[in-house]
Amino acid sequence: MIEVEGLTKQYGAVRAVDDLTFDVKPGLVTGFLGPNGAGKSTTMRMILGLDKPTAGRATINGKPYRDIKNPLHEVGALLDAKAVHPHRSAANHLKWMAQSNGIAPSRVDEVLGLVGLSDVAGKKAGGFSLGMGQRLGLASALLGDPGVLILDEPVNGLDPEGIYWVRSLVRALAAEGRSVLISSHLLSEMALTADHLVVIGRGKLVANQSTKDFVAANSGSHVIVRSDYLDTLAESLTAEGLDFDRATDDEGRPTLVINDQEVDYVGKLAFSLGVPLNELTVKRASLEEAFMGLTGDSVEYSAGTLPSGAAGAGTIAPQPQAQEDNNVV
Repeated sequence: MIEVEGLTKQYGAVRAVDDLTFDVKPGLVTGFLGPNGAGKSTTMRMILGLDKPTAGRATINGKPYRDIKNPLHEVGALLDAKAVHPHRSAANHLKWMAQSNGIAPSRVDEVLGLVGLSDVAGKKAGGFSLGMGQRLGLASALLGDPGVLILDEPVNGLDPEGIYWVRSLVRALAAEGRSVLISSHLLSEMALTADHLVVIGRGKLVANQSTKDFVAANSGSHVIVRSDYLDTLAESLTAEGLDFDRATDDEGRPTLVINDQEVDYVGKLAFSLGVPLNELTVKRASLEEAFMGLTGDSVEYSAGTLPSGAAGAGTIAPQPQAQEDNNVV
């Protein structure tokens, strides 16, 4: 278990982390979210004793990281996958870590197989692609079979298969009773991975609740209705004082979009009017929409718009996500 109490980090006039308090409980995947510059990496570094807090404390299983003997047996961390000697092979990188923490050499082969690097175990880490480096970093974190995992952007550079594998892995590890703290900018992936969310902005705690409750509390739901008698239903919705919009679906058919309501209520209303429905569905906001709605004022840098006619007339053109390259350079 990870316990963070009043954690604060000051860099001159800048307060990177401001009085953070939260727990990472066993048996759950806890997502650690926030805009760039929110203080996520700094917080993780303080938990691991790499940065000294200005105030507050962070403990793992009741002790500061520096007081843990043979820490790889208790805590596995991935903060920077590039922090590997480029001329050392993947196997040798793990072997020296194992030896320094009293871990059996056979465990090196186990974790290399687990992360899919057995075939390149003898290759120098400096020639690894971004995705392969991430896999080696995950192998390092898993080396001591720890009960606590701290992972900063572990899916960065992985292809879809790799992302799915990481998701399945961390959820399986949490199901075994381990504490997992994981940060990622891929919010759609975090929605599938995290049971609980700790959200920060400008170093301060913004939310600390289950993923389901976070989305429900910070976004609304919309009921979509399609019928041959929309005008009758619209008149009743207006009389009830309900907020709705007229729209069309993907096939150009007219619909009503009723805001902040549930299908049960709308269905009963339509039944009472004798209005047959061709469609009655609910659309709930995504984690991404809820996150942006809550943290929009906490971003360090805001993108501007492009001149009219450029890259979609006022929108920033999406950039391709880095994909894993399975070739060794």
